[in-house]
Amino acid sequence: MSDEQTKTKTMKSVLIIGIQGALAKITAELLIKKNHHIKIHGVDSREIENVPNRSQLTYQQMKYTRTNFEKMFREHQFDTIFHLGRLGHSPVLGNINKRIDINLVGTNTILELAQKFQCKKVVILSTHHVYGAHADNSMFLKEDAPLRGSFKYAELRDVVEMDQMCTNWMWKNQNQIETVVLRPCNIIGPQIKNSITQFLKTSYAPLPLDYNPMFQFVHEFDMANIIVESAEKLKTGIYNVAGDDVITLHEAAKIINVKKLKVPIVIVEQLAKILTPIWKFPHYLIDYLKYPSTLDNSELKKNLGEDIFRFTAKEALELLKSH
Repeated sequence: MSDEQTKTKTMKSVLIIGIQGALAKITAELLIKKNHHIKIHGVDSREIENVPNRSQLTYQQMKYTRTNFEKMFREHQFDTIFHLGRLGHSPVLGNINKRIDINLVGTNTILELAQKFQCKKVVILSTHHVYGAHADNSMFLKEDAPLRGSFKYAELRDVVEMDQMCTNWMWKNQNQIETVVLRPCNIIGPQIKNSITQFLKTSYAPLPLDYNPMFQFVHEFDMANIIVESAEKLKTGIYNVAGDDVITLHEAAKIINVKKLKVPIVIVEQLAKILTPIWKFPHYLIDYLKYPSTLDNSELKKNLGEDIFRFTAKEALELLKSH
């Protein structure tokens, strides 16, 4: 048996938080493919549907309360936790109070119970949005770059605070439990329905004429694979997730080949406010259409290898175009 198979075998009882998300479902499939004997329990605060029908996978919709989580931890004795359940910031996903309750209060409860029930590994999905998009950003942001995502937009406060809470807890408890915090670039794919994917695929979504920042994209399969590899191979720490290639926003739009409304950024900002009910594009993402927020991936590649990515950014965009 290879070392990789041995490490995968140590994952016997797994909790996936946010199982309704497309990325979580792909991750579950990969885990089962690697280890047919694994037991996965998925939870989500949202209504759960279209989950793969696998004997190794059970799931439940529940409120993220301490009582519910503690009962679940006691019943299943999880050795590995994948926290993929951070609520995003599309206007359709609810108010700030709900996001704070799930992103902060729920996450804090999960971390406390992971320690109490002596879990071996926790993998937490954060986002590159914690760094913020700023004119003075370094070309490639390292993991120790300041988290300035909420400086201008209060709506990102819970995202930044969740990341900081997780990393503080991670270092405080590094001798008791291995914890990995992943900060991926833009995740795209035919099953992903996040804001940037919807923007790229929406006809006549406004594209700034006077700005053309560099972007990074990671395909949904690559992201799910890295999540699994993180549990198997990564030591405690923070890891940016992005490929080597960068591509301009205008190039990305051209590859997708969906007609865009090319206007000055001032008009983009105005249209975003007017079209929010239709466009469903969080206002803070306007800055990402203006300024770079590209990531240094050296720490990830040093630990997972140079060939961890199957798809380039261009290939990921072309696959998005075909769906």
